[in-house]
Amino acid sequence: MDFIIDIPDFERTLMTMELIAFAKAVIVVPIALLPILNPIAIAPIFLSLTGPLEQAVANRLAKRIALNCFFLLIGALFVGSHVLDFFGISLPIVRVAGGIVVGMAGWRLLNGNEKDKLRSSVEETANTWSKQELRQHSFYPFSFPLTVGPGTIAASIAIGTQLPAKPLDWILTSFATIVGVLLTCLVIYLCYLYARNMERFLGTVGTTVLLRLSAFILLCIGIEIGWSGVSALIEDLHIN
Repeated sequence: MDFIIDIPDFERTLMTMELIAFAKAVIVVPIALLPILNPIAIAPIFLSLTGPLEQAVANRLAKRIALNCFFLLIGALFVGSHVLDFFGISLPIVRVAGGIVVGMAGWRLLNGNEKDKLRSSVEETANTWSKQELRQHSFYPFSFPLTVGPGTIAASIAIGTQLPAKPLDWILTSFATIVGVLLTCLVIYLCYLYARNMERFLGTVGTTVLLRLSAFILLCIGIEIGWSGVSALIEDLHIN
């Protein structure tokens, strides 16, 4: 019996599979990074450091932070693993180091020290900043390490190491990953842009509770990241 392949049906099936793979790659990045970034929980910290913001200033600052985060995440995704290879640093080591840093930041926030430390670098409200000061503060401390910290960078590098080797698949997955990063940064932008609305909705007590809860979650995320690195190192020891 001769088997006849319907070429149009085959092409449609192949295109459907590619679209599914593209959609999965787009979704993976926000799902993996947003719980670590946690911009909703970081928004009250952002507010406490900037003071009352005019809407125009809030828009510029949120846009600049989202743009900085986009380039930080893209750099970690596509270049991070090569930088680690150049210096001979393994991904589990990055996870352990990132977990320690994230856990320490969560602990300081939980005890109220990190907020005071960051406030010392932001002495005035954002309404009084010049364009140069706004660009400077939008990167440190708001983009790094407040939003994109070591844990997020470690997670981004881990995603980058899973990109396929075949050129066509790499191009498709890379484009989908960039779209995923754009969606992630859009969430960051919206959370910071409307942070004041969220504070009014929650009230003073609600904002304080959210701040402490987010600090505890950040501490737990740091421990989880560090433990995943330690587990990988222990597994390597058993294999060797």
